[in-house]
Amino acid sequence: MERENGTEAALERLLDAAEPHVAFDGWSAATLRAAAVESGLAPGLVAALVPRGAVDLALAAHRRADRRMSLALAEMDLSGLRFHQRIARAVRLRLELAGDREAVRRATALFALPIHAAEGAALIWGTADAIWTALGDTSRDFAWYSKRASLAAVYSSTLLYWLGDDSPDRQATWDFLDRRIGNVMAFEKAKAGLKASPLGKMLAGPMQILERIHAPEPAEGLPGHLGRK
Repeated sequence: MERENGTEAALERLLDAAEPHVAFDGWSAATLRAAAVESGLAPGLVAALVPRGAVDLALAAHRRADRRMSLALAEMDLSGLRFHQRIARAVRLRLELAGDREAVRRATALFALPIHAAEGAALIWGTADAIWTALGDTSRDFAWYSKRASLAAVYSSTLLYWLGDDSPDRQATWDFLDRRIGNVMAFEKAKAGLKASPLGKMLAGPMQILERIHAPEPAEGLPGHLGRK
């Protein structure tokens, strides 16, 4: 555990040193070289922390923002909010904790490249999972997937809007977010109504296959697994 904490602290130092350079040099080898020097970390340790270089550095930055969001949500009292308001608050918080907007723009462009697109999609899914987990979601059936898929779509579209939003206090982004969540709520309401309709009853049999789908079990204890931080 001590070694793991030391590794995390070193990665934090590397990310902190990289942040000022990303807006100018992107998530690039130049940024990583500058961060390695300014962090004072040994070259071998830097190579171990981010074996694929700047790509792994960008991945680490995104996941750090997810962790910071989860910690911040854990300290908030959201009991007075309706559930869709809690989701909106979580998404807004995640964007507010994303860091420099130009750095996020550079990361978005990086993970839009075909070679990194799968990892980019996994990052968005991970953010959606972090939000649902922080909000106390306990579903373990097909809903586990559908909730995260819906939220991933909301988050990714809001992220793109936020990147181009120059309105005061990013108010246009938060209005956009409310509309997207409203769309999802309307869809869920329509889906619930469908179950009671004649068509829903016809589909009840085939839809039973979804009851066999379960959320993945945590991979704790497997070799090389560090767990979610």
